[in-house]
Amino acid sequence: MSAPAVVAAGRTRPLCRDLAAQARAATIPRASECLEKIRICLLDFLTCALESRDLPISVQAIRFAAQEAGSAPVLFTDHRAPVPQAAFVNAVMGHGLVREDMHTGSVSHLGVVIWPTLLALAARRSVSGSTLVEAAILGYEIGGRFGRAIISPDFARTFRPTGFTGPIAAALAGAHLLGLDEEETASALSLAVNTLSGLNEWPATGSDEMFFHPGFAARNAVTAVELAAFGARASETVLDGAAGFFAAYRPGKPAPAIRLFPDDLPEILAVYNKPVPACNYAQTPCQAMLALAREEPLRPEQIEAILVRGTRAMKLYPGCDYAGPFGRILQAKMSIQFGVAAALVRGGVREENYRRLDDPEILGLARRITVDEDPAFNAAYPARQGAAVDVTLTDGRRLTRRLEDVVPATPDGVRARFQEAGGAITGAARAAAITETVGQLERLEDLASLLALLRGSEKGDRI
Repeated sequence: MSAPAVVAAGRTRPLCRDLAAQARAATIPRASECLEKIRICLLDFLTCALESRDLPISVQAIRFAAQEAGSAPVLFTDHRAPVPQAAFVNAVMGHGLVREDMHTGSVSHLGVVIWPTLLALAARRSVSGSTLVEAAILGYEIGGRFGRAIISPDFARTFRPTGFTGPIAAALAGAHLLGLDEEETASALSLAVNTLSGLNEWPATGSDEMFFHPGFAARNAVTAVELAAFGARASETVLDGAAGFFAAYRPGKPAPAIRLFPDDLPEILAVYNKPVPACNYAQTPCQAMLALAREEPLRPEQIEAILVRGTRAMKLYPGCDYAGPFGRILQAKMSIQFGVAAALVRGGVREENYRRLDDPEILGLARRITVDEDPAFNAAYPARQGAAVDVTLTDGRRLTRRLEDVVPATPDGVRARFQEAGGAITGAARAAAITETVGQLERLEDLASLLALLRGSEKGDRI
């Protein structure tokens, strides 16, 4: 006899089945805004994958995926790999810069799981651009709503949010892309839930598993969708059953009600594109420091101490409140202290900031920075992600700069950095063609034309 479901008030069927039904019946609000955001998020993902192509973790993932030939492209290389492996490696590349899109309410990088899953699944079947757009919007929606229901600052101290939201987001997106029915979609979601995983121990040493979390999630989502399409049937009570996900990770609490598109703000519109390659929680503090330095130029030797004020989530997330020492680049990209100090010393936040982790000027300033939470910023979070820097100078003066929210990369900025990176690696003509094709994504009759553009460079480079 199966365990009874712990059904939330007002729901009469298991949550997996309910979410599948909601997705199939959904009408996307603010559709034109969602479409524009989807185009930008796809281009942003492609930019990150392109710029990360030669990083060690990308090369490792490419070598792994390329051991067997398949039908799905490994982005910006001449390799084709089996669909699950292609999803894996493309997700790893998309995460390599730590500059992927961010959904603050779920503390998740949804795009680096959704896009590799959809592009891999589209590689061996005819899929229209409009279907891709709808699938991606649904993926961001369920990922955001599910993440808001389960992710808290305390949860994120131990578990990697993207490893928990990503598989379910990409599974629903993939199920829609393949046209699965309600029962098949519920099974795809259930199978994906069985793979949710990821621990946040990596920031302690800046080790590599963080980069592979989206890869595992995308590979597992592909597997879940295709198994469901082949007839595999999984428990519809895997989320809200007596031995289900919420019982395991929220013991003693009722299963939450999760609705797709319950208001006029689709979750895709709550996603922001990072302006710089650093942890989400380091973005606003660095921006506040740079804004202050523009108003009054400062030298590190003038500074006695800096207090960074922000959210509880910012302070508690592993690796963010860390003043060194820094043995690996990822430690520095996660650290608010390193980010703020390097922003002041270098006059900006860019990849070059992390090339010298033992810079005495940056390290000395980082050790004089403390991080604390602020009630006002906590109250506004996650709708807004504010931060402030309070600088005490050696002459006794105190300077403050406060930002109520992170300043995201603009759509034009995302397009410009793709054109810059693409021009250098794939050639300007192909970069322009990719930008143009993504710009008319919803009008593509078949995604094959886009996938053909996402091969290796014009020079035929191989890794």
